[in-house]
Amino acid sequence: MQIQTGKTPISLMTVCAILSISLVVNLPGLAVTPMLGSLSEVFPRTTQLEKQLLTVLPNLLIIPFTLLSGKLSLTRHKIAIVVTGLVVFSACAVFYLFASTMWMLIVISCLLGCGAGLLIPFSSGLIADTFVGPYRMKEMGIKSGISNLALVAATFAVGWLSHGSWHLPFVVYLVALIPLALSFGLRGIPSSDLEYSDGHASAAATAATATAAAAATSAVAAPRPSGPLPPPHAPASPDVRNGFYVKRIWALIGVYAFITFSTIAMTYYCPFLIEKKGWSSSLTGTITSVFYLFMFIPGFTLPWFVKILRGGSFVWCAAFMTIGMALFAFFPNDWSMIVGAALCGLGYGICQPLIYDKASRAVTSDNKATLALAFVLSSNYLAIVLTPFIIDGLRDIFHAHSMGTFAFTVCFVLLVAYTVVAWLLRHKFAFAIKKDYY
Repeated sequence: MQIQTGKTPISLMTVCAILSISLVVNLPGLAVTPMLGSLSEVFPRTTQLEKQLLTVLPNLLIIPFTLLSGKLSLTRHKIAIVVTGLVVFSACAVFYLFASTMWMLIVISCLLGCGAGLLIPFSSGLIADTFVGPYRMKEMGIKSGISNLALVAATFAVGWLSHGSWHLPFVVYLVALIPLALSFGLRGIPSSDLEYSDGHASAAATAATATAAAAATSAVAAPRPSGPLPPPHAPASPDVRNGFYVKRIWALIGVYAFITFSTIAMTYYCPFLIEKKGWSSSLTGTITSVFYLFMFIPGFTLPWFVKILRGGSFVWCAAFMTIGMALFAFFPNDWSMIVGAALCGLGYGICQPLIYDKASRAVTSDNKATLALAFVLSSNYLAIVLTPFIIDGLRDIFHAHSMGTFAFTVCFVLLVAYTVVAWLLRHKFAFAIKKDYY
């Protein structure tokens, strides 16, 4: 069975191999979460520094290794890099089962972060290499849906496994064996899509080059006017640098970092609000599950959502997230918070694959799409790491000592401003949707 890509059709097995990489990219740190409250019991001599290193250091290591993976994507060894990342990830899953000290957990978690960093750009980059146009947007949606579905399923699995030995939650990382077993299918990607060549330009860049060449030929053929020569023309695209549309990349980095910050704050601070209200802690799990569930839904139905929301997709998504955060900030009860989590998840879930697709189009050379995605994806993990520091810093500035609804109020105000910006710039690259997508 051949799957249409907008270029050379590829086999279903190859598509499955590419998409299976998304099963692992959202999992680092997940299995550690249930044991954070009992670390002192498991390891009586655990220091506060060790606890911080276990949670922060692996996430920090993902960022440089994501950028390194993007740089390595410019070589001819993309499949080898993916396999290496999967081997490291799978090996860490096995090592966790035999860990007996806190420092062993920290080292293994750091190695897991390195392996995940190698894989993260390629989970989107191989799609960008292989698909174009609406086909690419559809596959980016499916990739996003798979990664979020894997996160939801793994969250439930970790919660269930955590009732046994503290080693058991780490079993979820063995899911990396699935893409590792399917990795032979990556050989079905056309070699022309994997090869690095400075001359492998996109259609737009090729057309621009041809136009410039034609203009130069006309200038040579035309009679030279008398008098002083006119000043040289400015470059046609001063924004282009090293094969990237710099302003577009920075715009996408800013948008992705902001929407991650404004929505992930909900999962950070929801437990504190529920504890303050005296509600059952199970409500936290319900709200978090609803959030990730509605992030997952748009992945497999993205073309349908884009056809409905059309050119205003980013504006509508901003409105969804703003309304959802308002329910947390001003109407904090169980049902309103569940609805708020659904709206935030829906808005984020639609935007995420659209941003991936845009990142792959912010280059003049197709083979740099993975590196562009690495830059944009790094902003996501940086936002995840910095969110609690930013919110807690603002709490100190405004002397808001209560954990209450402060974080949600801050995110609501920022999302209102973001919605206005998205509407004003709805025709700019970062927020516009091409008409052929709907």
